[in-house]
Amino acid sequence: MAGTRSRNFEGWPLFANSFRPFFLLAAIQAGLSILVWLPMFYGELSVTSAFAPRDWHVHEMLYGFLPAVITGFLFTAIPNWTGRLPIQGASLGALLVVWLAGRAAVTLSAEIGWAFALIVDAAFLALVVAAATREIIAGGNWRNLPVVVLVLMLLAGNVGFHLEAHYAGAADVSIRVGVSVVVLMISLIGGRIIPSFTRNWLVKFNAGRLPVPFGRFDGAVVGLSALALIAWIAAPLNMVTGVGMALVGALHLVRLARWAGDRTTRERLLLILHVGYVFVPLGFLLNALAGFGVLPPSAGIHAWMTGAAGTMTLAVMTRASLGHTGQALTASPATQAIYAAIIVAALARVAAVLFSTHSDALLHIAACGWIVAFLGFAIAFGPLLAGSPRRALAIIGVPAPAR
Repeated sequence: MAGTRSRNFEGWPLFANSFRPFFLLAAIQAGLSILVWLPMFYGELSVTSAFAPRDWHVHEMLYGFLPAVITGFLFTAIPNWTGRLPIQGASLGALLVVWLAGRAAVTLSAEIGWAFALIVDAAFLALVVAAATREIIAGGNWRNLPVVVLVLMLLAGNVGFHLEAHYAGAADVSIRVGVSVVVLMISLIGGRIIPSFTRNWLVKFNAGRLPVPFGRFDGAVVGLSALALIAWIAAPLNMVTGVGMALVGALHLVRLARWAGDRTTRERLLLILHVGYVFVPLGFLLNALAGFGVLPPSAGIHAWMTGAAGTMTLAVMTRASLGHTGQALTASPATQAIYAAIIVAALARVAAVLFSTHSDALLHIAACGWIVAFLGFAIAFGPLLAGSPRRALAIIGVPAPAR
């Protein structure tokens, strides 16, 4: 991971690689947004957004926080895919400013106007798509172009979110579009990196049964997932959709079982990837039950967003932050505490839907777990990302690698 091609960079290390500023600021934004959201949910606080409170919360998670993490991952991976130089320095700083402007525009959209906020907010993902497409085409790396197509779909969902919220009063369809894109990204990218990282570690430290690499079965599951999610976008509470969701959920469980996750318990940095992926089939199965009229639809959405997206982003952010800065790939006690906090948050958030009589307590537990996980990441990994590795390693408790 540390072998990404790079020109000699003499500026602030924070802008040497895309993952550094985007992972750090995405984590801060994720933690602070939930810190603000809980009093908003109870009517104790408001923001000057043209969005309704629920839509502001969903938008800042789905189209604010996650695109920043995706961008940090994508522009760190693309140089490895293409052999081209990474985006860094002033170009990276400009992209970061556009993302920050989008967060301000959405929050102040009642003052500046919803249409202007749409333009400012959508500009970020439009630039990401343009830059990623240019790099992949210039590098002849057509195999990874579907990832950019998914980012383009996320851009379309974001534009639709603003339009739907303004003209319909709530962005229900655009929320399902964005959630579906995120689930497909996790299914596609997770389906490649989880068995690959697992195989590499098992070959070194735990010889025996190895995971099955991405193949035709995985491609079929991703394709069927796309079909089920399209049906869910169009008719989330339909029984036919429920049947499709149940089938795809079962296939994802089979897929997960093929990756030998039970053999990774000795290394939490690896185990968390498997645990995070569990929430993908869980989301499909919970949405299947919603299609049959058994459960509220939000149970499956929160399994995907708080569970799969929340856990997988932290898993990738911690691993990439260590690997791309040349540190040992192992989960320190502080890192494991971050993982524990996000798992508690995910389970509590789903449980808050399933056990409505205890929803207030569970919502507070979920919010606290999320805030601890993401602000904990910012505190523990921030110095490393900003270019102070010795201070960071002292905080997270990882021994400095031998030179």
